[in-house]
Amino acid sequence: MITNNGQYKKYMCLICGYVYDEAAGVPDEGIAAGTRWEDVPMNWTCPECGARKEDFEMVQI
Repeated sequence: MITNNGQYKKYMCLICGYVYDEAAGVPDEGIAAGTRWEDVPMNWTCPECGARKEDFEMVQI
């Protein structure tokens, strides 16, 4: 799935299970496709439940 060879990663909200996919971004939230997790603003919140970025964990799907 995701390695350190430049591929995109996915991060899951530990509160509701929403998955942030770096490849897809969240255009409706102003996060363009291809935006790396570290480049997502610290004040961004889960679009499903409002959890903070720190409530997400990298996952392999």
